[in-house]
Amino acid sequence: MKKTLKHEPIAGRTITRVIKYIVCITLAILSIMPFWIMLMNATRNTYEIQQSSISLVPSSYLLNNFKVFEGKSFNPLVGFKNSFIIAASSTLLNVYFSSLTAYALVVYHWKLRQPFFTFIMAVLMVPAQVSSIGFYQFMYRIGWTNSFLPLVLPAMAAPAVVFFMRQYLLGALSIDIVNSARIDGANEFYTFNRIVLPIMKPAIATQAIFSFVGSWNNLFMPLILLTDKKNYTMPIMVSLLRGDIYRTEFGAVYLGLSLTVLPLFIVYFALSKYIIAGVALGSMKE
Repeated sequence: MKKTLKHEPIAGRTITRVIKYIVCITLAILSIMPFWIMLMNATRNTYEIQQSSISLVPSSYLLNNFKVFEGKSFNPLVGFKNSFIIAASSTLLNVYFSSLTAYALVVYHWKLRQPFFTFIMAVLMVPAQVSSIGFYQFMYRIGWTNSFLPLVLPAMAAPAVVFFMRQYLLGALSIDIVNSARIDGANEFYTFNRIVLPIMKPAIATQAIFSFVGSWNNLFMPLILLTDKKNYTMPIMVSLLRGDIYRTEFGAVYLGLSLTVLPLFIVYFALSKYIIAGVALGSMKE
């Protein structure tokens, strides 16, 4: 009886652990499955995709799908270059100036601080599509259409990122550190760049992923503003693959989507270690 009672809790913990592993593996498979199906469809032709929408094994039409690009306005090198310039620039401006704004909202005590933060939250509620017509007219009048500037500079004002950074600083930043730097003679930008930014690495990495993915996948505004083929981004080029009214090469469309997604995986895996480090650091704080 003693041996049975002693081994019952161990058996219960083992069963619980096995169930957790099964659930995690199932969720991982469900998360990976759509991307795997997309990659497999990139190797198939239109007939195979229409006959059987799901296939877990590759086919032999990958090179044929690449040849379809020759008759379309699809140049992966140009698309990657343009998308990367826009996404990387907007991401840098987004996370830096949003962090700077959040730093001002947390560290400085001034009369209109709370109304200013309320105004930022109010702007967050306004859909981007509401102002798109006026934004395009303004860009047209100042001659910025068919340019990357209207797709990059607005990233400096990101209310959602400011809110996230502010909430992170409220829990992670000690005002005593900032005051100590001021006593030592450090100016505000030196304090922010050399002391506060390293503390915000996990938050910056998280928002950098979201910002890069959102800018990379953005189709609406680039489709309106960019009219020259040499400035087309990857999402625009993929959307043009379906422009044929007689026949759509779905294999080429899936191949274009696969090429578009690959840089996003690279960015995520490059920045995910900072997110994991931030979670581990937060769990050890008292």
